[in-house]
Amino acid sequence: MGIIKLIKDEIRLTFERDPAARSMAQICFFYPGVKAMIYYRIAHKLHGKGRYFLADCIAMHARRVTGIEIHPAAKIGKNVFIDHGMGVVIGETAEVGDNCTIYQGVTLGGTGKDKGKRHPTIGKNVTIGSGAKILGPFTVGDNSKVAANAVVLNEIPPDSTCVGVPAHIVKREGVRVAPAKPFVPDLDQVHFPDPVSMDLCSLRVQVEKLYKRMENIECNSDV
Repeated sequence: MGIIKLIKDEIRLTFERDPAARSMAQICFFYPGVKAMIYYRIAHKLHGKGRYFLADCIAMHARRVTGIEIHPAAKIGKNVFIDHGMGVVIGETAEVGDNCTIYQGVTLGGTGKDKGKRHPTIGKNVTIGSGAKILGPFTVGDNSKVAANAVVLNEIPPDSTCVGVPAHIVKREGVRVAPAKPFVPDLDQVHFPDPVSMDLCSLRVQVEKLYKRMENIECNSDV
């Protein structure tokens, strides 16, 4: 599929998905996610032809203009919708399937521990909420949902919903999953032990013991 056809489809689908969209022209000129995808398509084509420097120049220009950073070598399918988009980062070896929706602040990155394939593979029809971080060379299955601000560090099966830090699955194929309860430290910020009070109590106990000993001594001396 040619770049022009991909871009036209993405503009049309953005108009259909976003209730705030008023016209195709508004989307084309003012939507940073659409602009970023246009720049990415061109940069990715150049990167595939070995024009790495020019591809990087376009990617960096797109970052300055849109606030969205997509490496030219990343593989992104058709009809991907980046909504709002500010702060989105998609790494070099990341892959994004068709019909995905990505909100602002999302990172498809690495952990710094892997070489070669370092970034995640996102399946088809996946929704990634704002601020979510997906880090590592694993797969997020088709039709899954990643909640806002989730930090995903392990593979997510298809048709799943995951939330939390680190992320855990709460729904699978429409059925709610009861997650294992993680260790939660005692975070009671009200009922702290008072060290001064504890010391005073200890002193009071010692004083009471001394009084009793004195009483015993006095009784023995009277006898």
